Amino acid sequence: MSHVTAADGTRIWYDTLGEGDPLLLLNGQSLDHGMWEGVRAGLAAGHRVVRVDFRGTGGSDAPLGEPYTLELFAEDALAVLDALEIPRAHVYGFSMGGKVAQVFASAAPDRVGALVLGSTGPGGADEVERPASATLALRRANTAAGRDAIAELFYSPAWASAHPEAVTGILPHGPLRAQRLHFGASTGYDGRDLLPGIQAPTLVVHGEDDELTPVGNAALLAGRIPGARLLVLPGMRHGYLHEDGPKATREVLDFLAGHPL
Repeated sequence: MSHVTAADGTRIWYDTLGEGDPLLLLNGQSLDHGMWEGVRAGLAAGHRVVRVDFRGTGGSDAPLGEPYTLELFAEDALAVLDALEIPRAHVYGFSMGGKVAQVFASAAPDRVGALVLGSTGPGGADEVERPASATLALRRANTAAGRDAIAELFYSPAWASAHPEAVTGILPHGPLRAQRLHFGASTGYDGRDLLPGIQAPTLVVHGEDDELTPVGNAALLAGRIPGARLLVLPGMRHGYLHEDGPKATREVLDFLAGHPL
């Protein structure tokens, strides 16, 4: 693991694992690189996997003076690729990271091979809204009740009970102020004008029973990104990448294999 210094002096954490075509992983809102545990090793079987902590989370600095934006997160990720001398990479964004991936693919199309958008949405007025109870759970994620609610939004109760390490990995990390800045960045995004211009081959993956980002958003993304493929996983919630890990990872690897760099 190491750090790169962004244009404004913020230190951004990253690490790498594996060999092959580079694959950049972009975390969910207020989550750090730990959310990819249990997934990263499988992806690294055929790829050089790069994890990045967005500013405000994990091992990255948490400047709190200015608002965060998805464009800023994309620039931080691009700085990591530059530091690693990676001219082009596949990009897998999860939840808010999927929105960052949309921005990344639009702003730097020559740097993106294939795109995987997991449990995410298009933002703006077109996004299918989550229930108010899910938004409340996000706002209370630092409380015991909030943590339990987040776990239920990500996983079926039986699976969550059997995999407490996965639940720990999807809880917010970083200062409370930074978590609020992440929330503002994610909810302030509108991809209406970006999506039709995305050139990268795209796989949209979503859990059928996702309440945190309702599955209707997956169809919106797949319908607006030219040539995008849609994969809906039956019975899965927001955290399909863990609970249905073997199938989800296999589908992602097969898709990426069809679009080598």
